[in-house]
Amino acid sequence: MKKAAFLGLGVMGFPMAGHLAEKGYEVTVYNRSPAKASQWTDNYAGAAAAAPDEACAGADLVFLCLGDDPDVDAVLRQAAPGLRQGAVVVDHTTASPALSRRVHDELGEIGVGFIDAPVSGGEAGAVNGKLSVMCGGEGAHVELARPAMEAYAARIVHVGPSGSGQLCKAVNQICIAGLLQGLSEGVHFATRAGLDIDKVLEAISGGAAQSWQMENRAKTMAADDFDFGFAVDWMRKDLRIALAEARDNGARLPVTALVDQFYADIQAMDGGRWDTSSLIRRLSEAD
Repeated sequence: MKKAAFLGLGVMGFPMAGHLAEKGYEVTVYNRSPAKASQWTDNYAGAAAAAPDEACAGADLVFLCLGDDPDVDAVLRQAAPGLRQGAVVVDHTTASPALSRRVHDELGEIGVGFIDAPVSGGEAGAVNGKLSVMCGGEGAHVELARPAMEAYAARIVHVGPSGSGQLCKAVNQICIAGLLQGLSEGVHFATRAGLDIDKVLEAISGGAAQSWQMENRAKTMAADDFDFGFAVDWMRKDLRIALAEARDNGARLPVTALVDQFYADIQAMDGGRWDTSSLIRRLSEAD
């Protein structure tokens, strides 16, 4: 049985670590709020550790699912004494490519592999074991971790060298941002035009306008329901990473920059924890 550590039991990490345990991995979890770790061990076969280095002791694979760059830095500093040579760290946090490259090099100096492996699919994807994982790092390390990641992922793609997974996640968020604004405007227009939104969606969802967001979010947008899903606060963090990288590589992201400011408007409406589909609220609030 392979030993795994999972550090970070948020809405994504909690079920992801659970899938690992259900697939037969010997899992030790760590969370900064111990109550969440205790809740996890109440639901799954595994152990909880009081500190990151204790969780990582003897682990073949170490998984992170945290909030942002400073969280990854802080937890890995605490975990480092427990990391063994030959272990592979898989970071599912959406963080900056620069951080991933630096951590990759630092861990490599002590004989530990590192994969930047952000995910897409949201809480539902994590719960259902259907996430998409985009990996940056050495191919050999990705293949070592692949069987474990298959416990909670439907698609795992090795995109390229260290940092490439984070760059790919930036592409993912850039695409989603523009799509959600377009979907918001379409649903808003249909509502103002007096159309039956269910009939409209039936008509257009089989054509070129179809998307995951339309299938899963259009009706809740029309119902003004946003108390679920991927939070606006996290989306703004992700778009901050994408826009910073664009400034460095010369990419032009005018729509992304505009939608980022629209999300700032949602935050100003106390909607930081609303789902990202809440962009439509800006349009209805202007009525």
